[in-house]
Amino acid sequence: MTHTETADETPAARAARFRAEAAARGIPAAEVEAHIRDARPAIYLAEDGPGPVVALTGGNPPLPEGVPAPPEAFVAAVDCAALPPGATDLPLPAEGQLLFFADADPGSGCVAADAVRYLPAGAPVAERPAGPDDGPAPYRRARLDFCFHQWSWPFPEEDDDEESQRAAELESAWSHVVGWRPRWRFQLGGHPVLFNWDPVEAAGDDVPLSAADGDAWTLLATWRGDEDCEELESGLFHWVIRRSDLAALRFDRVYVYVDAF
Repeated sequence: MTHTETADETPAARAARFRAEAAARGIPAAEVEAHIRDARPAIYLAEDGPGPVVALTGGNPPLPEGVPAPPEAFVAAVDCAALPPGATDLPLPAEGQLLFFADADPGSGCVAADAVRYLPAGAPVAERPAGPDDGPAPYRRARLDFCFHQWSWPFPEEDDDEESQRAAELESAWSHVVGWRPRWRFQLGGHPVLFNWDPVEAAGDDVPLSAADGDAWTLLATWRGDEDCEELESGLFHWVIRRSDLAALRFDRVYVYVDAF
């Protein structure tokens, strides 16, 4: 956190400072308002913060006794009680842990019944391996103890130079308002970052929802594999869910997509 931001600043106050900074840079007001309308709030977790620990990534997952381990590798355990309340537009649980699982299989997307698990607060658990005995080694462990929240935006179209330039100008103005942020490792909510394909669009293409569903796919979480995932030089692991399923703590229809370069 820098001097440009206060922990209790409201979204309206931050938007006002963003508008003023953009106006000082000569960015048209219509573009600024369109940018604000496209924003979605997200929570970001990083390493080397003041604590407390909000999530653990890699290693072996905490699982209840007698419950079978998922076939996919363990990615992260997020302490929901440590998340800032109302910092996303997702109906996240207020307590307990969300466990995330995924194999390093870039370019593939599918619905995975065991990709996310919810552990109620106080449930007795013990760490034990996930995935098959002859599978790859667990991802390296990291402690994420730096938690911040801010807006996120859709990625601009790569073949539109003018749009990319406008987005860069607006991003620069926004960064000036919120100040320096560490490189995050885990994201909850918001718009997805991507290398090649949008995971939310991929879910919609692979598993189209009918009007009877009355819902839409949305990003639940993203993990930057980085050096903690030996199989990929640089990978983005995405979990996409129906909002109604998240509110009901139903995780058997989560769509998992792994992007890499």
